[in-house]
Amino acid sequence: MALKRPFRDIDFLCPVCRDVFNYPVVLLCGHSFCRACIDQCWSVNDSRRCPMCRKICANTPSLNLALENLCQAFQHRKRRLEELCEFHQEKRTLVCCDDEQLLCEICKQSEEHRNHTYRPVQEVAEEHKGILRTKLGLLKKKMELMHQADLECESVGLKINGDPPHLKNQIKAGFKHLHQLLDDEEKAMFNELKLEKEKKLESLKNKNEIIGEEIHTLTATIKNLEKELDSGDIRIIQNFKNTLLRAQCEAEDPDMTPGDLINVAKYMGNFKHNVCQKIRRSISYTPVVLDPNTANFHLTLSDDLITVWNRNKSQVIDEKSLNNIERFADCPCVLGYVGYSTGTHTWDVDVEENTSWMVGVAIESVQRKGTNGLPSGVWCIGYNREILSVTDPLESRVPLHGFAKPTVVRVNLDLSAGRLSFSDLRSETVYHTFTHNFTEKVYPFFYNECSYCISILPVVESEEK
Repeated sequence: MALKRPFRDIDFLCPVCRDVFNYPVVLLCGHSFCRACIDQCWSVNDSRRCPMCRKICANTPSLNLALENLCQAFQHRKRRLEELCEFHQEKRTLVCCDDEQLLCEICKQSEEHRNHTYRPVQEVAEEHKGILRTKLGLLKKKMELMHQADLECESVGLKINGDPPHLKNQIKAGFKHLHQLLDDEEKAMFNELKLEKEKKLESLKNKNEIIGEEIHTLTATIKNLEKELDSGDIRIIQNFKNTLLRAQCEAEDPDMTPGDLINVAKYMGNFKHNVCQKIRRSISYTPVVLDPNTANFHLTLSDDLITVWNRNKSQVIDEKSLNNIERFADCPCVLGYVGYSTGTHTWDVDVEENTSWMVGVAIESVQRKGTNGLPSGVWCIGYNREILSVTDPLESRVPLHGFAKPTVVRVNLDLSAGRLSFSDLRSETVYHTFTHNFTEKVYPFFYNECSYCISILPVVESEEK
């Protein structure tokens, strides 16, 4: 009877991962693989074929219990052999601190390691385990962060997929309004053209009536003169003075007067520019619009992004679902959409009904997460509990005395001069002026703790450049 072939190390290795089998399963073709390895192969290839012989496996692979037991025995034997010194076959119980080698008691007596420092294997192993456990904890924490980031990405994806219908409706409504303005302008121009046409046709009609009367008079005069010419020499001489008097023509020449034609240049000269100018004057323009991606969860913005108010906490959406990097997580703040690096910029904010607000500017690196109160990186004026005050990153809130509650605050930012001032739009009273050379881009800043809104006012036409 033939002797059984002894097992080799390769017999305990999975053909896919090339490591010792972990929960081995056997296919119908007889080949075995780790459960995780075969599942991954089939999920990637979308086919239930054996990675070795390519035969199809229709059933669910079953556990190869015999192979699992052999692998456990192999692992146990492997560990036991690893504990023995390869030269003396004694258990390695020491670690040479100088050479970082595992030694048995006989190795310790050798000339090579005689004067070296040693530590017990168990002691060094526990020390290494502590380091590895710390690394494992960091990796698990990193894994939790990755899972959280994955959930946030999924939430952002859902938000992106959910936004377009609402956004499309807003865009459609905006274009519908513009189309209506164009239609109204077209109708107004046609009406103006119609009125000019009727007016000039009426003028031509009056001219035609006058010319008709003149023609009738001239026709009669001509006939009388022709008749007189045929009356004979004696009669002509006798009636000459009267005939000459009747032949006088006092009517002016019927020349066309300026402006009789339709004023084509009035309608078609710079047609598109003039139409756009008229439409622009009928549309409000605000120098600042709010950025909804920065708005705290407690804030609600109007569809036109110029008004913000603080909603009831019971109405707040799931904060974790949209906690993107730009958003203020803890403070009821929102930034303007456009930041400034140079130039002079002015905007007016209606705060008349609000009782807890702040307006000003914030640097691009303003703190947005983990804040307790007003975030750092903000220069602003505010009103709360009947107190008007100003705040900057270097000083605590400073009360302003002697001013009435503002109704409309004008913010004037002059980056060239390094000046930020707050004033009352109606009385032109200056509340406060900061002097600071901003080294990074700054954004309009708005803070609202009140259910009443604050709004950015449109620019008055006469104030536009």
